[in-house]
Amino acid sequence: MTPLKMKSSLIFNRHLSKGLRSTLVLLAASSLFSCSQPSSGVSDASTTSVTTENATAITLKEDEPNAKSAHMMTMSVSKPDLLENVSATVYKDANCGCCKEWISHAEDNGLSATAHDVADLAGFKERYGIPTEMRSCHTVVTTDDYVFEGHVPAKYMAQFLENPPVQAMGLAVPGMPVGSPGMEYQNKFQPYQIMQLNKDGTTQVYADIESVEQQL
Repeated sequence: MTPLKMKSSLIFNRHLSKGLRSTLVLLAASSLFSCSQPSSGVSDASTTSVTTENATAITLKEDEPNAKSAHMMTMSVSKPDLLENVSATVYKDANCGCCKEWISHAEDNGLSATAHDVADLAGFKERYGIPTEMRSCHTVVTTDDYVFEGHVPAKYMAQFLENPPVQAMGLAVPGMPVGSPGMEYQNKFQPYQIMQLNKDGTTQVYADIESVEQQL
């Protein structure tokens, strides 16, 4: 083989290898974020943007600034009495894998959950007054009509329900942060905020979550 052909072959193989790596990353992201966005009604620009950032975080190395080691993530931590007197309906897309994982997390902590697969999630979110920028992949409504949007840790649901602020109607975790309950992936963790949803349509920070341990 001539030097020119050898060089061309090496370049081709390098591009092919890079392409295969990209494909594998995309497949991993697709598996993790198996929520069907178009049919779930969570396809607005703000939510999609947050979800895309989270997917990108999958490929971050452990020593990069916004990817933290989450060694406790694989530990089974449950407190069956935490939400033992709470019943709620979970509205979700039928194909949403992370929604099912969140339900398991909540049930392990005592929540009595009834899941409903719906075609028009956006309609439910509008009905319960969830601002567009606060939306996630599933909506939880308790029998007392408090709303919990997205991957809210059971710990903070219980804390909120024990002493609900007068002006509040619930809590939200916008998007799908990697490492939040139901969004565990390869010991990655992305700091996020739990937002308080107020009855007048305003929002405010309820809690800053900086580590996996803080969720437990």
